[in-house]
Amino acid sequence: MSAVTSGAERMLEGLLDASHLATLDDLPGLVTRHAAQAGLAHVVIYVADLQQNVLRPLADDGGAGELLVDTTLAGRAFQEVRPLSQRGEDGGQLWWLPLLDGTERLGVLRLPGDGNAPPPAGRHLASLLALLLVSQRTSSDTYSRLVRSRPMNVAAEMQWRLAPSLTCATPRVTVSAVMEPAYEIGGDCFDYAFHGDTLHLAVFDAEGHDQSAALTAGLAMASCRNHRRQDMDLATNSAEVEKVLIGQFGRTTRYVTAVMADLDLRTGTLSWINRGHPPPVLIRGGRWSTTLTCPPAHPMGMNLGVPVTLCREQLEPGDRLLLYTDGITEAGAPHGREFGLAQFVDFIIRHHSGNLPVPETLRRLIMNILDYHHGRLGDDATVLLTEWRTAAHEQLTPEQGSGR
Repeated sequence: MSAVTSGAERMLEGLLDASHLATLDDLPGLVTRHAAQAGLAHVVIYVADLQQNVLRPLADDGGAGELLVDTTLAGRAFQEVRPLSQRGEDGGQLWWLPLLDGTERLGVLRLPGDGNAPPPAGRHLASLLALLLVSQRTSSDTYSRLVRSRPMNVAAEMQWRLAPSLTCATPRVTVSAVMEPAYEIGGDCFDYAFHGDTLHLAVFDAEGHDQSAALTAGLAMASCRNHRRQDMDLATNSAEVEKVLIGQFGRTTRYVTAVMADLDLRTGTLSWINRGHPPPVLIRGGRWSTTLTCPPAHPMGMNLGVPVTLCREQLEPGDRLLLYTDGITEAGAPHGREFGLAQFVDFIIRHHSGNLPVPETLRRLIMNILDYHHGRLGDDATVLLTEWRTAAHEQLTPEQGSGR
């Protein structure tokens, strides 16, 4: 066993042991202490803000400042999910390594290293730190404060706590999502979950844009999860969600539109129902798209008695499925111009051809929509993008699994 290998092992073992009784605030100090055993000095952890526009150091070391995602090499490493190097102010080489929880981008790690590749110990450290960040951020106000650029309203606080990770990938599929306005999201939410060879997908949009809308959407999503875990099929699940909403709110204006779907990861068969929601869009070959039609039932909570229809579509390897809320396409813009479905789909197609990771495509989409509306949206806007590949069994790297 080489000295470098043993040093890396001591670093990882020490961090793991110390992490059991550590908070997120302790991480920078623990990293400094244990990384030195692997010859890594001046390691700095940067995390991305909620909208993924800036990278902020987890601790103030006296020199590390905020970095812009769109104009720095660190930001480029984050965008493209790959290590990049540059010369530091002292003339030495610095590496920027993406911090990935699976394939969810959390930030970057800055560390020294010579050569054409980052030090192996640094790559292992980045992987471990991502796991530690995710395991400790739910109990840390420090993390929540760090990733926010302005105050968040109560409705958004609720929705972000309910949401799954923004990105997840396996050799068969990549799933990624965005929600805006990030600090004022009200009635939108999304969900996905794996069960064996099935991927469950759902997007919900509650009437309104306030705390009541957040309560309605959150109840619908929790009900959907609960019924799904009792093996209810899609149609029955949506009917039971409606019963829960009516039981809680009565026959009022509290209603939720939704698309709920199951994707068979072995065959690519997509099954879905539409409860008064904008229909899914399918992109094939990076250049062709179509709207998936399915007779819509009434929104859940309105109790209108419209039958629920189960529809199916056979996906092909490389297909991208878009579930979204109407805030993406219908929100008013200057001079009354909407962003529109055609512009939305065209953006995804154009950036897909640029070989960008799926989460980066969605980040740029939201930036484009916000710019189109001069930074303000009149409605919630959510996108859930799923890319199905073949039923492959080969091992992918997180960079490959990000949907590049």
